[in-house]
Amino acid sequence: MEHSARIFVAGHRGLVGSAIRRALESRGHTGLVLRTHAQTDLTDRQATEALFAETRPEYVFLAAAKVGGILANDTYPADFIRDNLSIQNNVIDSAHRHGVRRLLFLGSSCIYPKFAPQPIKEEHLLTGLLEPTNRAYALAKIAGIETCWSYNRQHGTRFLAAMPTNLYGPNDNFDPANSHVIPALVRKFCEAVRAGADQVPVWGSGRPRREFLHSDDLADASLHLMNLPDDRFDALLGPRQPQADAWMPPVVNIGSGSDLTIAELAERVARASGFGGRIVYDSSKPDGTPRKLMDSSRLRSFGWSPRIGLDDGLAQMVEAYRALDGSRRA
Repeated sequence: MEHSARIFVAGHRGLVGSAIRRALESRGHTGLVLRTHAQTDLTDRQATEALFAETRPEYVFLAAAKVGGILANDTYPADFIRDNLSIQNNVIDSAHRHGVRRLLFLGSSCIYPKFAPQPIKEEHLLTGLLEPTNRAYALAKIAGIETCWSYNRQHGTRFLAAMPTNLYGPNDNFDPANSHVIPALVRKFCEAVRAGADQVPVWGSGRPRREFLHSDDLADASLHLMNLPDDRFDALLGPRQPQADAWMPPVVNIGSGSDLTIAELAERVARASGFGGRIVYDSSKPDGTPRKLMDSSRLRSFGWSPRIGLDDGLAQMVEAYRALDGSRRA
């Protein structure tokens, strides 16, 4: 991507989009196209089309999405599937109509079956049942992959889907009702320290295993993909015609390569926050998928690897929450 190229970062204020924006700016890209939800509602087809007609982006990072943790996904499935399908369809179609050179669609590891073999390879897509608590969101993201593949096959576009593992980082959502596991735990332990509490409740048994990736590492991987030479980028796009014996949609996994139990994660967050009390697990709450470790060897064979360790990332998260909490109380 040329430094002067017009690059639309859809969802530039969210966890993923803000990391991609920071990465682009730090590398000297000056042609960023940025729109807030108030400026352009991407669930509105006409508004999305008008944005593309006005700005004519050459590259698109599709990071805009309705996201949330287990509770939010399980409570608002209709909202999750409706909004995500609308955003994806509008952006991908407008990208085709206005000649976007490359598009990177950001999805989620929840697209894979609940009991997929571990570590999860790209070809495990659609080989089993999904985790019920986030099925609506997962199906929307699976539809986004198929949409990219269909436009590539029918229209010759170059749209790639990247599936990151569980993410955390700057601009994360610490809301207790709909945050993901790391910001939720950071908030719980920091509040327990501030209140002088002697125990912290954690949802589930603590046994499920999860992989985590810092959002800045995801941004670095995303730019790495979008800057690949044409022949290497095209090698990730899958066959132009569907073949039963060569199932490989335009998907690439992005992960850290290692996982840990939720109990181990809670202990590390406790240390990062300075909490010295007892952690209590509430097994009446859902665990979700037993294990979810991505096989990112396909991406690593293209020359990328993560740089930010989990303990360093958790220390950043604790600092970010305490700064946010302090500003709220000021």
